[in-house]
Amino acid sequence: MRLFVSVDLDGLADPVADAQAPFRGLPGLTPTDPEQAHVTMTFLGEADHDLGALSDAMERAVDAADVGPFEASFEGLGVFPSLDYISVVWLGVEQGAGRLTALHEALEAETTALGYDAADHEFTPHVTLARMDHAAAKEEVRRAVRERHPEVGTTTVAKLRLTESTLTPDGPGYETVERVRL
Repeated sequence: MRLFVSVDLDGLADPVADAQAPFRGLPGLTPTDPEQAHVTMTFLGEADHDLGALSDAMERAVDAADVGPFEASFEGLGVFPSLDYISVVWLGVEQGAGRLTALHEALEAETTALGYDAADHEFTPHVTLARMDHAAAKEEVRRAVRERHPEVGTTTVAKLRLTESTLTPDGPGYETVERVRL
């Protein structure tokens, strides 16, 4: 089972799709499904997972982060790893980024204690809008990232979701395994 912990963008699918508009149809770019827009808090990978232990770890992380429900706003564009080599185009988090980071750090502490690997990069709260398979449209992507600043909207973050990801030829499919309230 391939799992990750996420925060959903409830009610923001249409504005996420609008933010993706400059990237649709560009060669080498695969947009994500705006109905499945989320912030990945920690990636756990493919393994035989102890779901009870993961649920308990998520609850401990929420307690440790001392974060109750909060508003998060999503705006602005960026890329990973850099504008010179683009693999992911993302939507940024404005309001609520600090709380998402606190939750991420608490989740990392709890999941590494269970034996999961810590992320090998700094956490940047974001929503993946598209993945770049090849650089045919690199200049168009660079221009859009530099010139556009979509303001997608705000949602209430009130729960973490343990999500199963199934990779298919049409893109990943997500299924909720567990939810933990903040």
